[in-house]
Amino acid sequence: MDPRAARELLEYLHTCYPIFLLFLLAVAFVLNTMVTARRASNNDCPRMGPGGRPLPKRGRSEATTRKPKEFSPTVKRFFNWFSVAVLMTFLTDATIYILHVVMARSEHWWRGQSTVIYIVGSFFFYAVLLMTLLDTTPSPTAAQFVCWIAAIPIELVILSTSLSLYTSPHHEPVVGDPEGGKLRRTITPWEFIEVASNSFRVLLLLALVVLYASKSITWKSHVKKAEHRANGGINEATGLLDAAAAENGNGNPNGHTYGSTHGASHAEAAKPQEDPWVRPTTMPATSWWEYLSGYSLFFPYLWPSKSRRLQIIVVLCFILLVLQRVVNVLVPSKVGDIITILANEEGKAFRVPWLEILMYVVLRWLQGGQGLLSSMRSSLWIPVSQYSYMELSTAAFEHVHGLSLDFHLGKKTGEVLSALSKGSSINTFLEQVTFQVVPMLIDLVIAFGYFLVAFDAYYALVVGISTFGYLYVTIRMAQWRAEIRRQMVNASRQEDAVKNDSMVSYETVKYFNAEQYEFQRYRDAVGEYQKAEYHVLFSLTLLNTCQNTVFMIGLLLTCFIAAYQVSTGQRPVGQFVTLLTYMAQLQGPLNFFGTFYRSIQSALINAERMLELFREQPTVVDSPYATPLAMCKGDIRFQDVEFSYDSRKPALNGLTFRCEPGTTTALVGESGGGKSTVFRLLFRFYNSEKGCLSVDGHDVQDITIDSLRRHIGVVPQDTVLFNETLMYNLKYANQDATDEDVFEACRAASIHDKIMNFPDGYNTKVGERGLRLSGGEKQRVAIARTILKNPRVILLDEATAALDTDTEEHIQRALSTLSHGRTMLVIAHRLSTITTADRILVLADGQVAESGTHEELLAAKGRYASMWRKQIRAQKAAAEAQVLQDRAERIRNATNSDDSSSQSDEDRNGTRRPAH
Repeated sequence: MDPRAARELLEYLHTCYPIFLLFLLAVAFVLNTMVTARRASNNDCPRMGPGGRPLPKRGRSEATTRKPKEFSPTVKRFFNWFSVAVLMTFLTDATIYILHVVMARSEHWWRGQSTVIYIVGSFFFYAVLLMTLLDTTPSPTAAQFVCWIAAIPIELVILSTSLSLYTSPHHEPVVGDPEGGKLRRTITPWEFIEVASNSFRVLLLLALVVLYASKSITWKSHVKKAEHRANGGINEATGLLDAAAAENGNGNPNGHTYGSTHGASHAEAAKPQEDPWVRPTTMPATSWWEYLSGYSLFFPYLWPSKSRRLQIIVVLCFILLVLQRVVNVLVPSKVGDIITILANEEGKAFRVPWLEILMYVVLRWLQGGQGLLSSMRSSLWIPVSQYSYMELSTAAFEHVHGLSLDFHLGKKTGEVLSALSKGSSINTFLEQVTFQVVPMLIDLVIAFGYFLVAFDAYYALVVGISTFGYLYVTIRMAQWRAEIRRQMVNASRQEDAVKNDSMVSYETVKYFNAEQYEFQRYRDAVGEYQKAEYHVLFSLTLLNTCQNTVFMIGLLLTCFIAAYQVSTGQRPVGQFVTLLTYMAQLQGPLNFFGTFYRSIQSALINAERMLELFREQPTVVDSPYATPLAMCKGDIRFQDVEFSYDSRKPALNGLTFRCEPGTTTALVGESGGGKSTVFRLLFRFYNSEKGCLSVDGHDVQDITIDSLRRHIGVVPQDTVLFNETLMYNLKYANQDATDEDVFEACRAASIHDKIMNFPDGYNTKVGERGLRLSGGEKQRVAIARTILKNPRVILLDEATAALDTDTEEHIQRALSTLSHGRTMLVIAHRLSTITTADRILVLADGQVAESGTHEELLAAKGRYASMWRKQIRAQKAAAEAQVLQDRAERIRNATNSDDSSSQSDEDRNGTRRPAH
């Protein structure tokens, strides 16, 4: 090959080699992460969330996936040491060139800029490659393998071209002389060492490729054998076990059995139920793509898909963002022009750069966070941000209300409120990434290209390496700080949970005089938060110091190069000022990168709880074939119904009974017999595991939940009211009811006169959860609400338990009127309230132990008769105690009256004088 052509080819390869490999590594790393990311199984139809958007499955319902390829520690050490050896070959090349320059100073020997780019850029690339090997798990991956394969042919071309050049007559490279210096007939010792280093590098790369390929083949064979053993020898052509069913053991699509529709396996029955909603304490063990793809659930709520106007605003904001990038490039350039004109280095007639100064001020007016472009963009983005907040917050609120009872029974209210409030920080995620992080990365790319074009490759190389080092240090230290921040966030959540739970349980705190205990519990929670906060703030200071140190090293190198070139006349002094201005301008967003990264990380961590809420799916939903129940007669039938909250203990065990339309059925029995479970199954809080529960001959699972519940009215044992007026709480059952309808319902519930005696009447505020009302008043309000709903089926759960005898008689008459023509199920512990029921069911161990009317059950002398005798004795003892208490009270009152009369007589007779 012609020496000139060989030299030009070497220069071209040296310049492109590190750039190409860096680009290839970035692309391969992203693609490999996306391809190997674990995905949830999609065997079932996706559940639809708020707004009609599909919800992802819970993590426990995801199908098992093949474990990522992981090499043994010994093999990984071989990869690491071979990579270090490749890195050392470039360090050897750099040492050879520096020694050659020093020893051949008189000959002005210099290989050229392309060789410097090749050595420094390649060293930087293989250093990054080594970092990926050390920092990522599993490693190495296909991304590193592709880079090694791509590097081998280029290295072979460089090696063959170098041999062709060095073994033929060629001139030594000399600074400023394209023809070269001394003529060399054969290869020199320096060149021989360079060729040997290149050859050794090629061998190392070949060893890495062969080692990776051979171990991959071995690993795949082991995986196939393991899969064959795991499948019990089943051929893939004949069928495979369902991974999700094998994992759950019961085929439950929700991944847990609490309130589910399927039974549990024997293995699950032997261990306690898993907490369905635990607080994450560590970063999920997933790749960055998996981690971020989980948050893609929020993107449909953040993008203004419902408003064309807001979409146009988003486009305008991106246009302003591009203009900001252009202005950032023009400002330093204009500063350099002003300095060059004022310095008048070219010896032309001196002039004042009025126009340049004016343009510089205008550009500065447009530039920066306080500039016109940024202000316009921030103003335009306000409605987009409000849209995102509205969509996401309402969707989360709707989703939590749509979850089944099993979730709400196991949740902590403070935790859910904290998740909903702090989860809204995801609203700022889009704005931070779009208008802070992405522009900063674009500025870095533009800076690299600008220095490469406007200055030379040395500046681009220094800026590229220093900014990468800056970002790498920031990300690595931020990852180190992530666990500390997570501890602080969890401590903050715990503080909120303690505060909210204590406020909600205010009455309980007062009952047990536990104020000081609650104060200390909250003080301990605040102390834990501040302890974690100290570590976070200290690590932030260390991070800022490391960031500034890395950037200052890069600034020092660029200033050295620029000062040298200005001193030799290669560049005007204005470009030195341009360099300083641009570097200072670049330092601003870089200094905030740690803040941006931390705030985004904090937003993602805070949003994890909201993400878990969105991933929670209701266990009771409408089936695809469910139809509305237009009319309801009230014919209820339980046929061999089985159900359990915990697979280790059944709640209903083959329960069978029927409630005919218009009849009253009472459920009695000991606690835990399944009475409340009957109500919950009928109201579709849960689904039965076996058997059939039907209404008017329709299986309840074939009826839409909303239409079924519209025909059912519930009077719970513990009535919870909103902290609003009585009228608001009463009309909650029927928003279309008139005030007169409310009055009639309250008269029927014997509460109207009581309400009218309140100072504010029906506008009386009931307090938190209705605590300002007595237990009997709350139950009568609940009965009035049920009357307003006017359902065909009524469920009474100890509706008269908190009422006095007189009021109970009024309520019984009201309920007798209400039950006319309606089906009523009553849970009662006071048997005297159900003596008129059409049928009484005695439940024991989830089955009907006895059935009949009051007289029939007494005559049977079974469980019911025993319960009746116990209550009669208890009532008789209570009556006798009340008589004795009344008699003692009358005697005490009479004695006090006699004493008062005697004292009055003594005072009138003057026998007693007041003491002085």
